[in-house]
Amino acid sequence: MSKPNVLLIVCDQLRYDSVGFSGIYPVKTPVMDALAADGLWFKNAYSPLPVCAPSRQSMLTGVQPDSIGALFNYNFVKTNGANPDVPTWVSELHDHGWKCGFAGHWDASPYGNETAFGYETIFDGGAWSREIGEKYGSISYTNGWFGETNPIAFEDTKTYRICKSAADFIRENNASEPWHLWVDITDPHLPCRPSAPFDTMYKAEDMTPWPGFGDTFENKPYIQKKQIENWHLEGKTWEDFAPTVARYFGMISQTDAAIGQVIDALKATGEYDNTLIILTADHGDTCGSHGMMDKHYILYDDVVHVPMIVRHPTLGTGIVEKFNCNTLDIAPTVEKITGLEAKSKRHGRPVSDYIDGTETPDYAVFTSNGQQFGLFTQRGIRNSQYKYIWNLTDIDEFYDIVNDPGELHNLAGDPQYKAIMAEMGKLLVAELKRRGDPFTSGWVEWQCGLGI
Repeated sequence: MSKPNVLLIVCDQLRYDSVGFSGIYPVKTPVMDALAADGLWFKNAYSPLPVCAPSRQSMLTGVQPDSIGALFNYNFVKTNGANPDVPTWVSELHDHGWKCGFAGHWDASPYGNETAFGYETIFDGGAWSREIGEKYGSISYTNGWFGETNPIAFEDTKTYRICKSAADFIRENNASEPWHLWVDITDPHLPCRPSAPFDTMYKAEDMTPWPGFGDTFENKPYIQKKQIENWHLEGKTWEDFAPTVARYFGMISQTDAAIGQVIDALKATGEYDNTLIILTADHGDTCGSHGMMDKHYILYDDVVHVPMIVRHPTLGTGIVEKFNCNTLDIAPTVEKITGLEAKSKRHGRPVSDYIDGTETPDYAVFTSNGQQFGLFTQRGIRNSQYKYIWNLTDIDEFYDIVNDPGELHNLAGDPQYKAIMAEMGKLLVAELKRRGDPFTSGWVEWQCGLGI
């Protein structure tokens, strides 16, 4: 068999429970479902930092974003990030003969675009925008972050065109040399504006509240109430959010249909079985859960629990129950399947470790640093029963996920959980130190696990 191709598909702001294969919500995602059934579906994949640019930088570098100063989106407030001079798995592939293409929105480094990291640009967003302007004229969107129907035909949307350019790349490079393709889809990031027929696929009246809806924020960090105020969401009912959730589901189905072009091209060229396919998301979306929009200042499962599908014949098929950090595991997985050696540090592990009996952690660790409305440092750890969140400048959070899946009731002050929190705090600090976290210097780490 020839050298394997590597296909990475990233969806922006896609919740774990909003892929049909999860079996939780009736979202129509036949392409993702078929891929999951034919590969590995990770039931407990968690984003190590659920913000757009940091998450992508961890995909590119294989290290925790905080460890390189990628604290939040670099296009909002200047921050550090991935350096083109430091070897990545992409540069390894490029240097060993893989042709590397990038389709979508680059958000993986403040120090250079995709070409600085060895990619050929295969989707021209500027040309697409000009074409849409000429074809449709000035389009007025009036519903802000809550979304609305898009008058652009599905075949003209950015969702579709990104995937079409990816499919063209696959067909054009068939059997010539091994290739790597990163397909970074800008959906279903809010505001969700699905085109027909996806705009009417789901009805607002059929949407049921997320488990986290109805949060009173009693005994919660102050920043969460402030988040509601800053987004002007005070007093919003489920009836206010339900149409947005319906559009979110419609946008997911539209994205799934667009991805179908890429998978079809793989199969048509005979490269499906010779390609490592990884499909995941940078983070999730509250989309009305906890009365919020977007993903900042919280580490609820709404935003940290993400889908992850990995497909290659050598890995087999099945549902993986073990916890993994989706973006950190991309680099070592690619290196394991392609046989290339890492030239720089990695904080993740190949996905084969989760299925071959290798000892792996029974928990996931994730971080956040705030963004639009100022900095707010959070560090969290989750296992199958509990989630502990260390908020360095406010009260901590502790949730019994089994009995409170919506994470509505903060139990951090309950004495019966003191020992559990202390033990989880030790594991959290140890893992943060392994990942080079800047806030485990000894000045504040004594707080972790105390629930204060």
